[in-house]
Amino acid sequence: MRKAPRFLALVLCLSALAVAAQAPLPHASPADRAEALAIFRQLIEINTTDTPQGNVTTATAAMEKRILDAGFPAADVQLIGANPRKMNLVVRYRAAGTPDEKPVLFLCHMDVVQALRSDWTTDPFQFVEKDGYYYGRGTQDMKESDAALVATFLRLHREGYRPKRDLILALTADEEGGHFNGASWLVANHRDLVNAAYVINPDAGGIELEHGRPVIAAVEATEKVYSDFQITAKNRGGHSSLPRPDNAIYELTAALTRLAAFSFPFEMNEVTRTYFKNLAAQETGETAADMRAILADPPDMEAAARLSEDPSYNANFRTTCVATRLAAGHANNALPQTAQAIVNCRIFPGRSPEEIRRQLIQLFADPELTVKYVSDAGDVFDTAPDRKAIVPPPPNPQVLGPLTRITDALWPGVPVIPVMENGASDSIYFAQAGIPSYGYSAVALERDDVRAHGKDERLPVDSYWKSLDFFYSFAQALGDE
Repeated sequence: MRKAPRFLALVLCLSALAVAAQAPLPHASPADRAEALAIFRQLIEINTTDTPQGNVTTATAAMEKRILDAGFPAADVQLIGANPRKMNLVVRYRAAGTPDEKPVLFLCHMDVVQALRSDWTTDPFQFVEKDGYYYGRGTQDMKESDAALVATFLRLHREGYRPKRDLILALTADEEGGHFNGASWLVANHRDLVNAAYVINPDAGGIELEHGRPVIAAVEATEKVYSDFQITAKNRGGHSSLPRPDNAIYELTAALTRLAAFSFPFEMNEVTRTYFKNLAAQETGETAADMRAILADPPDMEAAARLSEDPSYNANFRTTCVATRLAAGHANNALPQTAQAIVNCRIFPGRSPEEIRRQLIQLFADPELTVKYVSDAGDVFDTAPDRKAIVPPPPNPQVLGPLTRITDALWPGVPVIPVMENGASDSIYFAQAGIPSYGYSAVALERDDVRAHGKDERLPVDSYWKSLDFFYSFAQALGDE
């Protein structure tokens, strides 16, 4: 019989305890909410994209001013970075006396993905409330948590709270891309500022809703590896009045067509098995039966194929790669001499970027194409790293105990489950440095309404207020350990 992983066993035990006597959570006052909403609005309306129009420092400096105006010692507020437009803010909330334990680090990125006004119904860089939602770029990824944690630090300071250990808030640049990733830079250059017992990263996890019903509270236990590949076709070109079937665009699109029709092999690990085991208990009908079928040994591949029709399930089963950018040609009246695409991959734990690069070469089966690795900083290399996914952190009752208890108070009866993050986050830089990271946002979203990086990004109003209440209680619980 397969034993539950230690992480799951601990979570299930803590979930059972959470159902016991539960004191009501303190809720934010109207004044606290007004401040938290003003911070959220301010951050959304500052363009922090990696573009000439974007500037992360404008946002981090604005939060620095709020923190300093509240009376935090200047020595505990550091605005630092390798680029003047991409400065990171690190705030240390000091413990009472000399702490016996290492700090807790809350890690949040401030940059967002580019958004075009012409694509959106609303202005992506205007904070808009309508129909029970807050709209704007970053409302899901992840300025909602940035704002909630800044507001939490301000409220705790205002109330005179003194933790038993230091609490650190890091607001960083370039998680979404760019040459100056703040988390990596801080670990490499200012480890003393961010050294911690563990990291809480709200850029992952959260409450999954299905038609308004909370299904699970997902805690990131591992994540896929993010990788970009540059696919290039070259040709001698020529006059457009003499078209040939071997032009560069045709060669490239043929390769991308093969990619679109291809599925990487079905895979599962202990984290994804646990995830689907718990989902099966929540679902009904064919979906529940299929989830149970893929957990069999061997898994039912017909059931896997049916579930894979849902992109969110499919991403839990395999590496995924998709073309995200195209460029070709040099004139309207000439055959293209170069055609190029960026293929973005999210690689299943246990596989490396170099392994996937070689699989793409085999899939395309065209010696005229080159497949090169593009680093997070945008540099292009002939080969890719052998880096694999982060190892799941050890179960830590100091984290999972209060997380489970507070989650149950806000969403009674919802199971807290370890999951694999299908995107990627800055947790990897801390995991590589030996600092465990737990991904949990406390934000509730419908499974079919995940709009991060997409058009009309939005957050339910109630989700913001619950996340604010969660982090206020969670920060104190961690600070009191």
